[in-house]
Amino acid sequence: MGVASLLSDLGHEMATAILPAFLVSLGASPSVLGTIEGIADGISSFVKLGAGWYSDRIGKRKAIAVLGYTLTGLAKGSFALANSWIHVLIGRSVGWFGRGIRSPVRDALLADSVSPSAYGKAFGFHRGMDTAGAILGPLVAFLLISYITHRQIFLLTLIPGLLSAIVFAFWVKEKPRDPNHSLRFLKSYHALPKEFKKFLIGVGIFGIGDFAHTLLILRAIEILKPDYGMGAEGIAVLLYVFHNVLYAMVSFPIGALSDRMGRMGLLAFGYFLSGVMGMCLMFVTGSIGYLVIIFILGGIYIAMEDALEGAIAADLLPQELRGTGYGVMATVNGLGDFFSSLIVGFLWTFASPFYAFGYAAGMSLLGSFIILNLKKE
Repeated sequence: MGVASLLSDLGHEMATAILPAFLVSLGASPSVLGTIEGIADGISSFVKLGAGWYSDRIGKRKAIAVLGYTLTGLAKGSFALANSWIHVLIGRSVGWFGRGIRSPVRDALLADSVSPSAYGKAFGFHRGMDTAGAILGPLVAFLLISYITHRQIFLLTLIPGLLSAIVFAFWVKEKPRDPNHSLRFLKSYHALPKEFKKFLIGVGIFGIGDFAHTLLILRAIEILKPDYGMGAEGIAVLLYVFHNVLYAMVSFPIGALSDRMGRMGLLAFGYFLSGVMGMCLMFVTGSIGYLVIIFILGGIYIAMEDALEGAIAADLLPQELRGTGYGVMATVNGLGDFFSSLIVGFLWTFASPFYAFGYAAGMSLLGSFIILNLKKE
C-alpha cells in the first residue's frame, strides 16, 4: 500500500506543482483555482461516504481501491488536452472521484493489517511513503519544466499513476471478510461510536479552514514574481518540494510518538501550527526566508493531520464499521476542503489575501481548541 501511494502521489504532485502556472496561462484567477479544488473535493466527499459503507457491506475493499487508483492516474494525464479551466475542472473531478472511492477502503485495509499497538506507526509509515512520492513529483516537474511543456509533463504522469494501480492489484493481499448484506447506511452511521462523532466535529471545523496547498504555491509565485520574474514558478515548486520533504520526514516519527504518548494532544498541536501558518500568510513579505518558514509549518502540520486522524479513527472504530467510519471522516474532510478552498480563493480574489488567510487561521485555531477539549474529557 505504501509503494502504491508513493507512485500515485508522484504522478499527482507532478501535476499539482505545475497546475497553478498552467491555469494562469489559460487566463484563470485564484478564485478559479479555489473553485476547481473545492468542487473536486466536494465530489470526492460524497463518493467517500458511500465507498466505505459499501465495502463494509460486501466484505471486500481491494477491487474498489484498484479502480480508484486507475481513475486518478488517468485523470492527471487528461490535463494535457485542456484548452480551458473547465477541462481541468472535469479532469480534476474525475481524479478526485477515484481518490474518493479508494481512500476510505485503503485506510480500512491498512487498519486491518496491523495490531492496535502499531496504528500510529502504520499510518505514519504509509503517509511517509505517500509523501515520498509527493517529494519526487514536484522535483521531477522542476527538472523537466525547462525542457518540455506543461502538457507533456501531464502526459508523463500517466506512468506512475497507472503503475500505482498495478502495484495495488498484484502486491496487496486482502484478508477474507464475511459480507453483511443487511447493513443499511443510516443504521451503520447511527451505530458509529459517540466518541468518534465528537472527534468529527473538531475535524470538520478545522477542515473548513484547511485550504488546498496549490493555493500556497500560487501565493508564493505571486509574492516572488516582482523580484524573480519567470524564475518565481521554479522557486515556488522547490519550496513545495521542501514542504513535502518535511511531511515525509515527520509522518513516521509523529505516528510512532503517538503510540507512546497519545494522539489527541498531538493532533491539536498540529491544527495549531496550521493556524500559525495562516497568520504568517496574512503578513507575508517578499523574503524567501519568510516563505521557507511558512512552507515548513505547512509540511509539519499536514504530516501530523494525516498520520494522526487516521490512527485516532482506528482507535475509536470497531472493525465491522471501519469502512463506514473512514468514509464518514473522509467526507467531513472533503466537505471542509470544498468550503475552505472555495472561500479562501474567493476572499483572495474579491477582498485580499489578508482576509483569505485570516479566515483559514481562525478556523484552524478553533479546530485545535475543540480537539484539545476532547483530550481532556
